[in-house]
Amino acid sequence: MMRIEKGSRLLFIGDSITDAGRARPVGERSFSQLGTSYVSLVDSLLGAFCPARDIRVMNAGTSGNTVRDLKARWQADVMDLKPDWLSVMIGINDVWRQFDCPLQKEIQVLPEEFRSTLQDLAARTRPSLKGLVLMSPFYMESNRTDAMRAMTDRYTAIVRDVAKATDAVFVDSQAAMDAVLSHYYPATIGWDRVHPSQLGHMVLARAFLEAVGFEWK
Repeated sequence: MMRIEKGSRLLFIGDSITDAGRARPVGERSFSQLGTSYVSLVDSLLGAFCPARDIRVMNAGTSGNTVRDLKARWQADVMDLKPDWLSVMIGINDVWRQFDCPLQKEIQVLPEEFRSTLQDLAARTRPSLKGLVLMSPFYMESNRTDAMRAMTDRYTAIVRDVAKATDAVFVDSQAAMDAVLSHYYPATIGWDRVHPSQLGHMVLARAFLEAVGFEWK
């Protein structure tokens, strides 16, 4: 059963995977203002399958963000927008900076900081929401012993823990991608194994919608 109520304001926040060229200051349903990510696909599917629910979808993703960046803009980009439902997908930049910028320790968000910051944001926002969705980061690499894949799995486990602790819906984005990666070479879905193609974004949209009880009929 669909969990997002009629007339809800559904806000997505995250990094470039969520952003995908959305309008500023907030992307909403109007031509390309939502960007080209899974957010736009979620909006289109909700509008096509559930038009009577009048769900207002908003996109506040910002390219390059870590959970530390989300904390800095949380008041303006979450609390002030007063969403009924909030979806957060963050973590891949927290992981990636440890690999592509190994000497710049000051910009790296290690697991302990990632956990405490996400926990704080989720816990203090949850009481004002009808629903909270926490989507895990993902890395499009099938070899789980790969160093960056292994680190991403560690951050996914943290998101799962925080979701459980804050009564949030957990979306295992990595598991959703893994199911597709069993059929495709990673570069087919994301040229850098981080930023998805439209196929990859549809995988994310499907995972999100199934987690909130969307009915595919």
